[in-house]
Amino acid sequence: MEATKPGLDPTFQAPVNHDTILASSCIGIQFPTFFVEHQRATVLSKDYFLAKWADPLSSGLGFSICCRLIDEFLFTRPQSQTLHLLFSTRDTAKSDDTLRRLNAHLQKTLREANGKTQGVSLLLEGRVKIEGVLVDLTKLLTVKALAEQLLRRGEKLDSVVWNAGIPGWKGINWPRAVWAVCTDLVHACIYPTFSIPDVGLVAKRQVPFATSPRGKAGMTSAQREEEPKLGQVFLANVFGHYMLTHWLAPLFSSTSRIIWISSISAVASTFSLEDLQCLRSHTAYEGSKRLTDMLALTADLPSTSPYVSKFFATSREADKPKMLVTHPGVVGTSISGLGWFMSFWMMAAFYVARLLGSPWHPITPYKGAISAAFLAVSPPSQLLAEEARDGKGKWGSSTDVNGNERVGRTEVEGWGYCGEVGKVPRGSVISKSVFTGKYRGHRETTREMREQFEDDGRRAWKDMEELRLDWEARLGSVSAEATQDL
Repeated sequence: MEATKPGLDPTFQAPVNHDTILASSCIGIQFPTFFVEHQRATVLSKDYFLAKWADPLSSGLGFSICCRLIDEFLFTRPQSQTLHLLFSTRDTAKSDDTLRRLNAHLQKTLREANGKTQGVSLLLEGRVKIEGVLVDLTKLLTVKALAEQLLRRGEKLDSVVWNAGIPGWKGINWPRAVWAVCTDLVHACIYPTFSIPDVGLVAKRQVPFATSPRGKAGMTSAQREEEPKLGQVFLANVFGHYMLTHWLAPLFSSTSRIIWISSISAVASTFSLEDLQCLRSHTAYEGSKRLTDMLALTADLPSTSPYVSKFFATSREADKPKMLVTHPGVVGTSISGLGWFMSFWMMAAFYVARLLGSPWHPITPYKGAISAAFLAVSPPSQLLAEEARDGKGKWGSSTDVNGNERVGRTEVEGWGYCGEVGKVPRGSVISKSVFTGKYRGHRETTREMREQFEDDGRRAWKDMEELRLDWEARLGSVSAEATQDL
């Protein structure tokens, strides 16, 4: 593995006055969602913690991104700036527990700072406010309710980090897993093929019969079946965030950032536009992340502009927020669904893979959180200037064999490192073989593949917009005057 010198400095020094950040992740997976305002930023974190293991597994990626945002903000931003962190969970009990844990982390950070500079904690503590809200991305009515709640607040959002999701598998093929790890450890620990998929998972009905805008009483069986299927993995990983982004468009500005959490394993073969919702797919999780890559990487292209303009309800390119995509590398979280014994061996395999040369094994969620935190709070002169100069990229959390983390560009089949065939910008992570992180079925991006990727991105945007319009008609319009809070 060859890593070019990083073009971005992961110290996150940014000239911002007040940050509100939204970090989000759903039960069973730990990927965050952030809303950041550069003048007044809000962070919403949707995190559901089922793991009962000791660190690093018990924290999860979503929780770790919240922690890393707090830490980076306190030690890189001027004392005049404050942070408002909103995290989200599905119920009040989880919200209370998450609030307690985040406050405990904040106090730990303050104690460590006080140990280095006596009394500094008194200055730092008042700069962070933590608050919880409720949402379930598999229920679009709760997504709509959250949007209405935030619209009523009227706080402009500088960044959102869309992280939540579900894996879409029901178990592990243990004989295949053991064989893969023993004979092809590095590749198996980055691109696993031994999970047992739960093919065809469908979300529950979104609009109750009594509240459906298309008929409240006396519904026939045909009318009862009128609501189309929504793939559960697709809904939780992509479409729920997609709808929320559209509904929150009034809170974005041209400097806002919409950050999608993808996956290192989102390779081209995992997704087909003919199965947009991954209902027939055996790789629904990876496929949903491949769709995420397509949407984010093609969002600024002229060919997708008609659909992106409708999505953000603005025809002026200069008014559209920036879409960015990142991934945490490979980290040990409760998404694996393993008990403590097998989790131990999973973590051991991860460490061996890193020692053998894998650049994509941060392993601990806190290290994996570096890329999302960086994209959320880095100054425009650093990240956005980098993409304007060298092209839009997929940013990942990478480490050396000693576990020193950094942010680097990741190669995407059909897009390359920056959307330009043959160009490898400074800051890219280059894997030359399967032993150092390259996918075995990888194909070097050609001009024809680049053109196909753009066309697929255009079709994906078109299909997503058609789906959005259909579901907006079913759910009803969003109103900032609604009185129900989450």
